[in-house]
Amino acid sequence: MNVVLRVSLLLLGVYACSTAVIMIKAGTVPPMLLAGYRILVAAVVLSPLLVRDLRRFRGRVTWRDLAPTILPGVVLGLHLITWIDGARRTLAANAALIVTMVPIAMPFFLLAMVRERLTRPELAGTIVAMLGVAVLGASDYHVSPGYLRGDAICFGSMLLFCWYLVLARKHRHFQSIWLYVVPLYFAGGVLCLAAGLVMERGVHVTYNAKEILLIIGLGIVPTVVGHSILNYSMKHMRGQVVGVMTLLEFIFAGVMAFFFFSEIPSRAFYPAAALVLAGAVIIVKRRREERKL
Repeated sequence: MNVVLRVSLLLLGVYACSTAVIMIKAGTVPPMLLAGYRILVAAVVLSPLLVRDLRRFRGRVTWRDLAPTILPGVVLGLHLITWIDGARRTLAANAALIVTMVPIAMPFFLLAMVRERLTRPELAGTIVAMLGVAVLGASDYHVSPGYLRGDAICFGSMLLFCWYLVLARKHRHFQSIWLYVVPLYFAGGVLCLAAGLVMERGVHVTYNAKEILLIIGLGIVPTVVGHSILNYSMKHMRGQVVGVMTLLEFIFAGVMAFFFFSEIPSRAFYPAAALVLAGAVIIVKRRREERKL
């Protein structure tokens, strides 16, 4: 698959991930339970592909070979749990901005775990994109002692997300993407569901047709499509390219929030979006030029 197709696929994955916030806001199921249901739906939907590839690689892949997927699944579950907890303790704008720090943290994880260093185009694109984040932060981020704990938890959740993505880069030797992500989803889904049953017990939940459709939608669009593509991209693309491209999620989410909930973006949204797009273009264009040399 050439660079253009891989970047296009990654864009689809980032867009799919951005739909999660829309579906979460439209439903009423408690967040942790919803996260567990969402990931388990993805695991069940994709399980036939897992079985197919186990048969396809019979004799070369055993259940024991799938054990390394447990840690990424646990990290994904912890990321979702801490993100939900942190977001509840701080402003939505603060939480959204903290997650955009992924491109700053990603190089440290890449260097420590897979010895992958930033190239000059990646550094240039990251700087431009993070200028966009800084513009948004100067407008929307609010410092308050009452929100510090929530901000800290969200920051920890962001680091868990980086760890989760780089684990996919580390385990890129897996025979197929489905042998990696399906057991991962089962592990993460069980963790989130167990945490939800304990921490959100006593909360009344109505499982009507709308909520069930939203659960299925969350399982298929941002998880089966979104997270699976992110993991696939980490397997086949440079880690920092994926990290910077994930910043586009806030642009997609902002546009959808306008159409679905009539939420008007702040004035800083537009220059921030332009800078993030510019940073992504710098990385992708330079990467494509390097492939031609």
